[in-house]
Amino acid sequence: MIAIGGSIGTGLFVASGGSIAQAGPGGALVAFAAVGLMVYLLMQSLGEMTAKIPVAGSFQTFATRFVSPSFGFAIGWNYWFNWAITVAAELVAAGIVMSFWLPDVPGWVWAGGFLVVLTALNALSSKAFGEGEFWLALIKVVAVIAFIIAGVLMIFGILGSHTDPLANWREGQDVFNGGWLSIVAVFMIAGFSFQGTELVGVAAGEAKDPRREVPRAVRTVFWRIMLFYIGAIFIIGTLLPFTDPSLLASGEADVASSPFTLVFERAGIAFAAAAMNAVILTAILSAGNSGLYASTRMLYSMAHDGKAPKIFGRTNSRGVPIFALLATAAVGLFGFLAALVGQGAAYAWLLNVSGLCGFIVWVGLAVSHYRFRRGYVAQGYDLSDLPYKAPLFPLGPIVAFVMLLLVIGGQNFEAVVAGKGLEVLSAYIGLPLFLGLWLIHRYVTKSKVVPLLEMDLSAPADIEESAKVRSARTGVTN
Repeated sequence: MIAIGGSIGTGLFVASGGSIAQAGPGGALVAFAAVGLMVYLLMQSLGEMTAKIPVAGSFQTFATRFVSPSFGFAIGWNYWFNWAITVAAELVAAGIVMSFWLPDVPGWVWAGGFLVVLTALNALSSKAFGEGEFWLALIKVVAVIAFIIAGVLMIFGILGSHTDPLANWREGQDVFNGGWLSIVAVFMIAGFSFQGTELVGVAAGEAKDPRREVPRAVRTVFWRIMLFYIGAIFIIGTLLPFTDPSLLASGEADVASSPFTLVFERAGIAFAAAAMNAVILTAILSAGNSGLYASTRMLYSMAHDGKAPKIFGRTNSRGVPIFALLATAAVGLFGFLAALVGQGAAYAWLLNVSGLCGFIVWVGLAVSHYRFRRGYVAQGYDLSDLPYKAPLFPLGPIVAFVMLLLVIGGQNFEAVVAGKGLEVLSAYIGLPLFLGLWLIHRYVTKSKVVPLLEMDLSAPADIEESAKVRSARTGVTN
């Protein structure tokens, strides 16, 4: 549920409109399906490493152990920044949604208020976070299922007044608006939308039985998320023409509403539209809540590994890394950009920056898994002893790696060709920042790539001990 909660947020409820507006309904479906395949391969990689070594700072820990300390340093800070910026994006989106009811109240008011609420929830305890996230995620799952059911009824004319269910898919309707360039451009939005699926890797560090729960989550969560995204994109593309001015298109100054809400409004179901908007607000806060948790734990982990100031490794009496939490929440203040440059423009900027950072982390995940498996075999371990084994290795991480490079290189190719410097900057700024962190750390520390035979493949002692206890009780080994 934490993975679902982190994945279903503004990417689906708000930015999905922009993907259809840019690439047409067919282009949006292709983009989301392609990115979905890539995420499926990455989830297999994550599941194998995390089930074996469940730690709170999974991504930077894996990159450090299996690639190099400098690579892990850059991945860790990149992941922290990615989710900290995502929190800011969610806060901007919350202001956009609140304008549905109170259009005269500035967006920064809501951004500040919700930031305080999310920070307070995370400050209570990891148990409070987990319990709150479960119920928030449950609300959005029920809502998306209800939307898909209602959308199908509208398509077939049972609900609302939609007459031609295939009008937006007929020849001459620009089903693939803008061709392949637009599809590649939408990859960034799709990638941002799926980001959060990897949260199971972070949450595993505080899970009671990660070697059982992580593989279970990897096997089931992806397909549920794919059903939600593909189903919702198809329904929105069918019921709303991609030329609809109310859809969120990149570069617009303001956003009218979520496409989910628009669908119900066009069907004349005013109460359902208002209720959906409330659910969307819940979903946005849920995604922001997950982002605050993930980035806080990453900063905490880096502090313990000597990659961040030691103060961020301190916890309060309830076990919460409070200083890491406050530092992450401070980045959420970027949500106040909405008051300066307009909600839509701020959201587009934050979406671009966060999307690329997430792709870079996924590149690190693919590389780490490839080297992990090679090191595991080189050190003489039996693959049958892995709690979860990625079934498509080595093809999985290699395909995901190649796809990610294509997406990173071409996510805003149109802006590069058109010479739109500001858009290019917002789309690619994360790349030189990551490379700078990696190369500077490598120059200062003189760190090198970790040899296969010297990789640290050990799990935390408490995990190994609990696994032995369970094996003794059940007769089943891990």
